[in-house]
Amino acid sequence: MELGGLLLYFTALVTMGGIYAVMALGLNLCWGMTGLFNVGIAGFFAVGAYTSALLTTPPALTGGVDVGGLGWPMPAGWLAATVIAAAVAWAVGRICLRLRSDYLAIATIGIAEIIRLVALNEETFTGGAYGIKGIPRPFETMDRPWGEIAMMLLIGLIVFAVYLFLQRARNSPWGRVMRAIRDNETAAAAMGKDVEAFRLQAFIIGSAFMGLGGALTAHYLKVFHPEASEPLYATFLVWVMLIVGGSGNNRGAILGAVLVWLLWTASELITGALPPEWGVKIAYLKMFLVGLLLVVVLQWFPAGLLPERPPKLAGGPTAK
Repeated sequence: MELGGLLLYFTALVTMGGIYAVMALGLNLCWGMTGLFNVGIAGFFAVGAYTSALLTTPPALTGGVDVGGLGWPMPAGWLAATVIAAAVAWAVGRICLRLRSDYLAIATIGIAEIIRLVALNEETFTGGAYGIKGIPRPFETMDRPWGEIAMMLLIGLIVFAVYLFLQRARNSPWGRVMRAIRDNETAAAAMGKDVEAFRLQAFIIGSAFMGLGGALTAHYLKVFHPEASEPLYATFLVWVMLIVGGSGNNRGAILGAVLVWLLWTASELITGALPPEWGVKIAYLKMFLVGLLLVVVLQWFPAGLLPERPPKLAGGPTAK
């Protein structure tokens, strides 16, 4: 591979790893800080992707169906995607957050599948199986590789902003209440904390970042269809990233996203050298490699590569 190809591969790797890091940070707020078993990531991912795509893409004929939006600026589309994903999370949370553990997981993954199937069969707004094409990408008018580098830097800036926001939230009194609810919900309620309200807040904010990740993915790929929101890509991988990196640690969520996505893309280089008759088995080989990484990490690092540590208290040293 030539130097230019390696540079483009690196920028693509870091860009998608950064987008997954945004979603892993959102999941870390739900699960790592609050203990909410949210397995509906793909649903909020799809909501964010379709919202931003519809608002920012000019009307176009896609698959025989007029699919397009209002031509909004991309930042406005990303903001709208975040808000709409948060609104959907509010509605879902009001219904499902009374459930606990695996019951909540079943409910959220069921809702995510409903959203995906609606998008698959709704041609007027989502283009059905054809999806939405021609989604604008930031810096696409720049020459290669400068446009790709600028996109990578923009995603890095967004990841950094989300990290700072969630890190400040983690170290705040609000974050300590969240961890108290995660560790002992009954004790937190006995201290006068509105457990249901705090759980709903974490669910909404975390899901909003998942929607933002969907919007960024749609604009980076320039096309979005229901297959992109399948649980394998938009739920399972994000969970593996958080577990490998370290649940409860925002830095671990980012590290896990980059490492797992590196393994996922590197496996494509390996499988690309296999004989053509192995084409059907490639997807299973990639899943095997990711699963193997998860098993190894859980054996040697049960709490992840960067396990959770006590937060730094305001005005004092790190808690022991």
